Amino acid sequence: MKQYHDLVKNVLENGVRKENRTGTDTLSNFAEFYKVDLSKGFPLLTTKKVFFKSVIMELLWYLRGEDHIRWLRDENDVHIWDAWAEEDGYVGPIYPVLWRRFPYLKADDGSVYRKLGEDDSHKAWRYEEFDQVQRAIDMLRKNPNSRRIVVSTWHPGLLDEMGLPPCHIMYIFNVSNGRLNCHLTQRSGDIALGIPFNLACYSALTMAIAQDVGLEPGVFAHTIVDAHIYVNHIDGLKEQLTRDFRPLPKLEINRKPVDELEYDDFKLTGYDPHPSIKFPVAV
Repeated sequence: MKQYHDLVKNVLENGVRKENRTGTDTLSNFAEFYKVDLSKGFPLLTTKKVFFKSVIMELLWYLRGEDHIRWLRDENDVHIWDAWAEEDGYVGPIYPVLWRRFPYLKADDGSVYRKLGEDDSHKAWRYEEFDQVQRAIDMLRKNPNSRRIVVSTWHPGLLDEMGLPPCHIMYIFNVSNGRLNCHLTQRSGDIALGIPFNLACYSALTMAIAQDVGLEPGVFAHTIVDAHIYVNHIDGLKEQLTRDFRPLPKLEINRKPVDELEYDDFKLTGYDPHPSIKFPVAV
């Protein structure tokens, strides 16, 4: 996919070498952007093999609202989150929780905010959860021209409880001419390992929600604030850049509500990638 190769080339040629928490330096560019038209094929990279099952299982896990990886790791033998989980699988309130069970407090009078200087000692506050994905689906059905169809995964008060603070922190849906578009903002993006997964995962999400609400898939757009290449990924990416593009595969999703989707509902055809390239994970 040319957009991905252009991203790789730009960071290799212009990236600034930076230290980071992992101990492995990166080449980093600020605020990279690309977009793909989902009507042209499913954007699963063809210049290296991307493991489709892991992409879809990760997406389905996000939709489950769990704070552990036991469904991924123990029931489905998908290990992409193992490095950030505790021994019992706990990863904290990351993507699944914030997508489906975003926490907040609500008072017995229905208020959710204490005004500055207000004495609220007479109120009883209780823990509540908000389903951002369902809210987005409801808005797409009732008011598809809204500019407020936003899902956020950044909760400053919970960062210390998370196995890994969210990298993809916000996605926004936008409808134009009967097509569902999605823009993902990512604070930090590992170009060799993470971005191919993020691209495919959110494209599949967009396609699944589009058919659930009666729209056609549109454009997936992606802004990466710190777009980086780990220095021990450089050789592998240079090898990948020498490979020719092959036709993008097609993805068909059974017409079901998003919450009822299972892995077998996703049918990938025509995927003929070059061999995989091994990139070490920086934790």
